[in-house]
Amino acid sequence: MPNSKGFRRGARSILRKKPRNRGLQPIGRLLKEYECGDKVVIMIDPSVHKGMPHPRYHGKISVVEEKRGRAYVVKLVERGKVRTIIARPEHLKPHAS
Repeated sequence: MPNSKGFRRGARSILRKKPRNRGLQPIGRLLKEYECGDKVVIMIDPSVHKGMPHPRYHGKISVVEEKRGRAYVVKLVERGKVRTIIARPEHLKPHAS
């Protein structure tokens, strides 16, 4: 049987929670509002499928450009190109800088 070419292929360790952290995340992370220019870290929460960015961007630092509905448009530079990613706040975390 051929290998799958799906969205979550090869991301078993990234899209998995530790046993003690299973379930929904704290509500404060959902209610956090970001301003334009804020630095955020893309940390995918595997328990929420909606608004999930591609696993290749997990752990990357990006800058918030705008808010679009409940989601945020973030920009990051990867391999010399500017990438635009739309992610919901469940998958973003403030960057400590």
